[in-house]
Amino acid sequence: MTQTGSSVRLTVAQAIVRYLKNQFIEIDGVETRICGGGFGIFGHGNVPCLGEALYPVQKDLPLYRGQNEQSMGFAAAAYAKYQLRRRFMFCTASAGPGTANLLTAAALAHANRLPMLMLCGDTFLTRLPDPVLQQLEHFGNPTLGVNDAFKAVSRYWDRITHPAQILQSLPAALATMLDPADCGPAFIGLPQDVQGWAWDYPAAFFAKRVHRIRRQSPDSLEIAEAANLLRGAKRPVIVAGGGVQYSGAAGELTAFAETHGIPVVETIAGRANLLATHPLNIGPIGVTGSDSANAIAGEADVVLAVGTRLQDFTTGSWTVFAPDARLIGLNAGRHDAAKHLSLTIVGDARSGLLALDAALGDCGTDESWTAHAQAERRIWDAYVADNVAHGNRPNSYAQAIGVVNALCSPRDRVVTAAGGLPAEVTANWRTLGIGTVDVEFGFSCMGYEIAGGWGARIAQMEAEPDHDTIVFVGDGSYLLMNSDIYSSVLTDKKLIVLVLDNGGFAVINKLQNNTGQDSFNNLIADCPTIAAPFTVDFEAHARAMGAIAETVTNPAALGEAFLRAKAAHKTSVIVMQVDPYDGWTTQGHAWWEIGTATVTDSPDVRARHAEVEAGRARQRQGV
Repeated sequence: MTQTGSSVRLTVAQAIVRYLKNQFIEIDGVETRICGGGFGIFGHGNVPCLGEALYPVQKDLPLYRGQNEQSMGFAAAAYAKYQLRRRFMFCTASAGPGTANLLTAAALAHANRLPMLMLCGDTFLTRLPDPVLQQLEHFGNPTLGVNDAFKAVSRYWDRITHPAQILQSLPAALATMLDPADCGPAFIGLPQDVQGWAWDYPAAFFAKRVHRIRRQSPDSLEIAEAANLLRGAKRPVIVAGGGVQYSGAAGELTAFAETHGIPVVETIAGRANLLATHPLNIGPIGVTGSDSANAIAGEADVVLAVGTRLQDFTTGSWTVFAPDARLIGLNAGRHDAAKHLSLTIVGDARSGLLALDAALGDCGTDESWTAHAQAERRIWDAYVADNVAHGNRPNSYAQAIGVVNALCSPRDRVVTAAGGLPAEVTANWRTLGIGTVDVEFGFSCMGYEIAGGWGARIAQMEAEPDHDTIVFVGDGSYLLMNSDIYSSVLTDKKLIVLVLDNGGFAVINKLQNNTGQDSFNNLIADCPTIAAPFTVDFEAHARAMGAIAETVTNPAALGEAFLRAKAAHKTSVIVMQVDPYDGWTTQGHAWWEIGTATVTDSPDVRARHAEVEAGRARQRQGV
């Protein structure tokens, strides 16, 4: 590096790192670095130049060594989610398979609207050594490679072909990651030769800059129209999504609901917008929801959807709401606000709720409607209390959830994803602290659980080190991706991991059975290519990666083990077998559109196909 007057000579890699190091964000009056550091696995595509640039700044931008690029991306996504999208981590991978491993994680971040910066190696721009190790050759298009696959799963994509390009690319990538409407992963491909090329960069480019998240004010005419619709509603309901938390609007949501007496239901991403004990919290909505929320949503005449993209698990494939119910979409993203001909309010959730509150004045909801919703919630609470109880029953997910829920601290963070656990946590977990539940169901991605727990724990240690990150994971996801147990031990980022072993992919086996089919290739015992089924020793495996580990046989013993894990100073793994058939949450499910066989020799499959089609009667046709 050399500096002359108003310019500084740096390699491309050095310039990228210096730029990131000097970008800050103001959060509650405190300035902090936007980039919390990175996750990296080095290879020939990124270690000679980007690795060289990262070495001197490791105190400012700590680099966590991952075990798998996909899990690094999951960890970065979970970090951003904990930080409410106000901070992010970068991931760096080598060219070829290292970068390709990030594809799934990029898709997860894209689906969940989470910021993540990918700095990935690429083939040589000059093409002089082509074809190089790990290069995919496309005979008719030499510019096409693995990195082009990220265009479908990135909000911002670029390949640096000249050192000057980062003057435009880096600010554009950062602006995308900080934008409430367009937030998502940014990908920057770095050809191996270009990373090391030097250029005289303007010194001003590296000056400290403090950013703030934009709060888009809603249009006054949209507010007036929405307020008029709500004023005439007899049975309004609020659907609270994850955008409420990203806006920092949980307090405003609560106050708005209380002032106007409107029942609130939560999406999966919006779990923990309200405490479980709040009288207007009617429960989670949708396919993996609650009878209480689904009943109220089905009776509502006006639905105010705040900060939600209204995916099919929320809407029951658009059967949860009455066909003639009017929708109001309050969302920072126009695309989400306008779904199903909603009356749109394009703007920040907190600003929108405040503006709606002012427009409504003292307008309230009929107390009988609110009382009816609360009565439905009491019925649901009684069901959950019985569902999580244990005694003379087979071990279940719900029981394990209930045990942990009763013993954890209000600010402990719960992480899960994919399989049967998202449904069971969503339905049975009683929120003790605002914003403490991370159920990754935007992409429903197996393998996120432990990696996401590690990323969340890194963020939690920065803000709430005295609390725990608790991971619920099934045996299927554990076997898919478990190496970040080792990462958590290496980095002294304690996790409590509950491995609930049901002998395979039991939730898909349940779906298979529910569509009239025999069990096939989901539970280990039902795989025709397996010669001798046996049970994995998850305890020994976790202990081999440095964790404290123990196996328990029942929920009571699980509670005792959980308290020991709470008292421990390093990652603890608790294993318990659960029944693959009994103990599922059987209530609270909305209709869900799935593809079923229209022609079959099986009478059971024909019967289930007819049942699925019968549920279509309430499906809204886009209006």
